[in-house]
Formats: sequence, structure tokens, C-alpha cells
Amino acid sequence: MRLAVLGAGGWGTALAWVWAGAGHQLTLWTRRPELAVQLRRSRENAAYLPGVLLPAGLLVTPSLPEALRGAELVVLATPSSAAAELMAQLPASSPLLLASKGLGPGGELLSQLAAGYGLACLALSGPNHAAEVAAGLPAASVLAGPDALTSQLQVPLSTPHFRIYRSSDLVGVQLAGAVKNVLAIAAGLADGLLLGENAKAALLTRGLLELRTFVLARGGRAATVYGLAGLGDLIGTSHSSHSRNRALGVALAQGHPPDLGRQVAEGARSAGQIASWAGQAGIDLPIVSAVGAVLRAELGPREALESLMRRPLRPEEPPWHR
Repeated sequence: MRLAVLGAGGWGTALAWVWAGAGHQLTLWTRRPELAVQLRRSRENAAYLPGVLLPAGLLVTPSLPEALRGAELVVLATPSSAAAELMAQLPASSPLLLASKGLGPGGELLSQLAAGYGLACLALSGPNHAAEVAAGLPAASVLAGPDALTSQLQVPLSTPHFRIYRSSDLVGVQLAGAVKNVLAIAAGLADGLLLGENAKAALLTRGLLELRTFVLARGGRAATVYGLAGLGDLIGTSHSSHSRNRALGVALAQGHPPDLGRQVAEGARSAGQIASWAGQAGIDLPIVSAVGAVLRAELGPREALESLMRRPLRPEEPPWHR
């Protein structure tokens, strides 16, 4: 297939490496001309994936029209904040695969933004750290969208080391990816405060309940919550040293500004959007709300996490989940 990957950050570069290495004709687009020059010369994205060499046949360009020319599938791997601007320039003739795990500027799903531009849309999500995927380590992901598209793309996009499952829950897969980023910040706060494994396990278990509450309330499925895009990605991103969102939580807990370089922690944007929607819907998401309060500097990290311990005692599973 002819693929265009938009975004030459860690994840976009890793996907380009995987699929170009599998024999697809692939063009990697970057907004920055200087990065395109460097990648063409060195074949290494040293800022994100040091030591990973891009396949010789992979093309790199700062020209969006050139990247899109003849593409049978367009992969969006930029931060979600750039999604709408790029979608407005994409051809409706090619399906759009969302590899970004965030929400639109108003808290809407990226697939909803895409629909506004007449784009057929899929989403890719799961416990997929770019450095490990680009090292050829085994990984699995879920491809969500219309059955006709996921059935058509599942086989060509899978490789011996990158296994893709398919799902028709486009809504749930995107929502799970957004909420788990916020919960990973909470996990980083717990790690940074040295609260211990008991506290972190409890935090993530209760966080999974919030993830389920939010996904079901917005039309996703429970099976997605306990699959790769939900529980799987939550486990991966809450414990890994590769996780940008966890790193943000650790930095905040230790009292110094996070040094993520060009890396984007999507959970920092999503926390407020998710909490706002939940508040309007009358849904209680205490962990997400606590993370949002820390990010807005309304509560200190320790104060926010300890406030969760002071909440009224209750049954483990709320009545609306029974």
C-alpha cells in the first residue's frame, strides 16, 4: 500500500519504520523543513528514537501535498491540537487513521472532527511505546472503525512483531486512549510522591472504574475498556519509563517543571476537557478531577492524592454499574 504518515515525532516515526520495513510505500511528513533535511541525511530521528535507522525506501518531506500524493491511507500521528488544521487539507478519497490519543479543542472526538470534513475514519490504540515498537519488540494494538475498513486493513498493517486486532467501537477506543493519559499522570504523581505500590494499584483500579464510567456514558463499550485500548494501555503507560504522561506526573510531584522536550503529554490537555464534560453530565470522576486541579495549580500533588483518601466510604461498585 501507499501510506502517508503525518507527524515525525516518536510515534509517527515508529509507525513509519514498522510499515516501511514491512514493504509498504511510505512517506513521512514533518512540519519542520529542517527535520526533513536531517532525516533524509542521517536516516535517524535522534530526538525521539536514537539509534533507529529509517528504511532506505522511506521518503521524508515537509510538503503536505507531496506526502498525500497517491496515498491509499493517511495516518495522523501529530498532537491532537494540530488535528483540525491538517484534516481541513486532507482528501476525502483516502481513509484517515487516527494514531493520536487526545481530544479535539472542544473535547470532541477526533473522529467527529474528521466527519465534519467528510473523512472516513479509523483509530489505532493500545499499549504501544514508540521506542519498543521501533526496536522490533512484540506489541499489539487495536484498529477501530467500520468493519469493512478494519477487515481490509488488519492484515496489511500487521507484522510479525506488531499484531493488530480489530474493533467496531471507534468511540470507545478513542475515549479510552484519552482517559488513560490522565490516569497515567495520576500514576506518575503517586510514583513521584513515593506513595508505594499499594497506593498505585488502588489508584489505577479506581481509575479503571472512572475510565469505564466515562466510556460507557459517551457511547463506548465495556469490552473496549478491558481490552488493549483501555486496560492494556493503562497498564503500559502508567508503569513505563517511556510514558510522557507518567513523566509529567512524576515531575509535578517532585516540584519541578517537567522536561519533556518536544514530547507532548496529551493528558495535560485532556484532563480539563474530560472533567468539564463529566461535570456537565453529572458524572463523578474524582481522580481525573484531582489531576486537573494539580495541573491548574489549584491543589498540590500530595494534597490532591490524599483528598481521594478522605472521600466518603462507599461500596466498591457504584449502583449504576450493577
